[in-house]
Amino acid sequence: MTPGRVLVDSDVWSEFYRKRTGEPSEQVQQLRVLIVGRQIAMLGAIRHEVLSGWRYAHQFEQVRELMRAFPDQSLTEREYERAAEFFNTCRSQGVQGSNTDFLICACSAAWDVPVLTKDRDYQRYAEHVPVRLYRP
Repeated sequence: MTPGRVLVDSDVWSEFYRKRTGEPSEQVQQLRVLIVGRQIAMLGAIRHEVLSGWRYAHQFEQVRELMRAFPDQSLTEREYERAAEFFNTCRSQGVQGSNTDFLICACSAAWDVPVLTKDRDYQRYAEHVPVRLYRP
């Protein structure tokens, strides 16, 4: 993994591509800086979430083309195993999350890269597993 990379959660990407009115969130402003600095680390699972749910095919095609600028990082069985471990650890502490969230946490820990997200669940995960949150 290239130093200085950041995993950007799908909630930030979704606002980036979908929000048309009002001021962008602080996270989207940071995403713009990361894009210009070529600091994006991408996972196929994040790409999948961002590309899901588009109402019109032309919107899907446009976002797919834009996201191709960010190649997926390769995963091994270790990241998937660690994601399952993190899921189990958090669940045993009463903290629920999605499989994708824990895969992001596992990659953050394995690659020593922070996660840029608007999802407050990551703060709860960080109490139990070694996920790093992006703080500019």
